[in-house]
Amino acid sequence: MMDRIDCKIRFSLAGTATLATFLAAVPVGTAVAEDVAALAPPAGGATQQEIQQFCTSIADPARDQRYLLQKQELEKLQAEVDQRIGVLEQRKAEYEDWLKRRNDFMQQAEVNLVEIYKNMKADAAAPQLEKIDPVLAAAIVMKLPARQSSQILSEMNAEKAAIVAGVMSSAADPTTSRDPS
Repeated sequence: MMDRIDCKIRFSLAGTATLATFLAAVPVGTAVAEDVAALAPPAGGATQQEIQQFCTSIADPARDQRYLLQKQELEKLQAEVDQRIGVLEQRKAEYEDWLKRRNDFMQQAEVNLVEIYKNMKADAAAPQLEKIDPVLAAAIVMKLPARQSSQILSEMNAEKAAIVAGVMSSAADPTTSRDPS
């Protein structure tokens, strides 16, 4: 209905408007333009009936063209949303991978092994923990009571103790991510 009213107003204002003027004012594609050109009123003074017939004839093609443009815009937006969902799924997978590695890390220090170090003196445990993998040493130290852990770290070589403490702090930080962005 709006297409017909718009068409009538445009022709009324222009009086003897040409088809080119009308086509410039209405958003139509090439296929629709060919349909409209075939239905065009005669050049010069068009009668009210001819204008009515012309406006009625092009209303559906013009509406279809607008719907097509809206559909294309929606498809473009959907593609952008799908891309963003893909990025979020990738980050979720990275987080799940980090969480799995963290849980595996915490399980490395088996209860029996922790119990062995729990019963050792700090000056005896420190040299042994210096020689094993820093990740495993950090897992063991994390499962010991805080007082005993601090004594063991103070007995260790400063460089090795710093590495173990660094592993412990990164394992305990829930905000750790490989991609800061």
